[in-house]
Amino acid sequence: MTGPGKVAAPSTLESQHGSVRPLAAGDLEHVAALFLMKFRHRRLQRDRAIAQTADYMRELYLDGDESKALVQIDPQGRLGGFMGVLKARYELNGSALNAAIIGPFMTDSNTDHGWAGPQLLRTLHQGEFDLYLTDSANRTSLAFARPMKYQLLPVHCLEWTCVFRPGAMAAAALRRKWPGLPRLALDPCVRAFDALARRRFEPSAQHSSSQRIHREPIDAVRFAERLPILMTDYSLRPSWKDGELPRLLALAAEKRADGPLHFGGTYDETGKMLGCYAFYGQAGGVANLLQIQASGSHWGATLDALIAAARDIGCVGIAGQSQSRFMPQLFGHQHVFFRYAGGTMVRSRIAEVAEAVRSGDIFIGGLMGDRWTRLSSDDFGRV
Repeated sequence: MTGPGKVAAPSTLESQHGSVRPLAAGDLEHVAALFLMKFRHRRLQRDRAIAQTADYMRELYLDGDESKALVQIDPQGRLGGFMGVLKARYELNGSALNAAIIGPFMTDSNTDHGWAGPQLLRTLHQGEFDLYLTDSANRTSLAFARPMKYQLLPVHCLEWTCVFRPGAMAAAALRRKWPGLPRLALDPCVRAFDALARRRFEPSAQHSSSQRIHREPIDAVRFAERLPILMTDYSLRPSWKDGELPRLLALAAEKRADGPLHFGGTYDETGKMLGCYAFYGQAGGVANLLQIQASGSHWGATLDALIAAARDIGCVGIAGQSQSRFMPQLFGHQHVFFRYAGGTMVRSRIAEVAEAVRSGDIFIGGLMGDRWTRLSSDDFGRV
């Protein structure tokens, strides 16, 4: 096992199947092209898309501290695979923990013969991290990770969607898949369908039993101040220090696919914040939840406030990652649907960490994942 803060040197990992080393600036163009082919299904790459993706990966993985992202190099010196890794800090009952957030994990079928994936994971597990997590694993990644004793969090693997205007939601999905689709071909049908469905999809009664709870828009600074306070009832939770959370929110605000980032909070009559939320949204689009958190029994009121805020700016629906702590409130909404969206998994050799994960006593997803990055949704070169 390597020492703290280091990845094993390439010479110690070289074998007949290749070696693994940290991502370097010279790898970015090749990694970007592979990413676009694997996750955006572009086999004919445009130079602009590759350049934009490479620039963003440089900002995400190479700015600041030593890169934790890894590349696998085959025996002929060609790039065989890539694993995006972001370093984070957690705490468990006051004890500090180093965490690795795993993002894009891909291999090049033209150069890899089945060794790149296992080599990348083995090297990652030899680093300085106390726990490893991902909230966006596809089924291929699940197949790699499950034998390595990753714990799957089934509830967090689901995405919930609340429908406001079903016709407009379907049209928004079609336009996202085919950006050039002419509006004139869809809009009359969409308006007619939504007019018929309006009564059925009107807002349901709010869950909050107290009319004294109200919502207000807030800014990123206020959100960064209050989120750590609202998550203190988790034993295993992030430990953001020295402006890390504001910087993370600034990076998250660069995501473009779903519109600008909005923040809001719920308050009681004395002005105490009971919950907060952050979501991407714009008129005519489907809002996308970044983070929601509430204290005690106030999840229902905070979820109602989130949905109302998305309606107010003209969104046609809202979608977000599920969390076990507000599943009862989601089940209470009439027009909420669920689907599998990506594997959420955690691995740790520390028994207390593993037990906290098993019991659901972990703050994970949203800002402690990688769905907030542009790599999760933005169409580089077009957006």
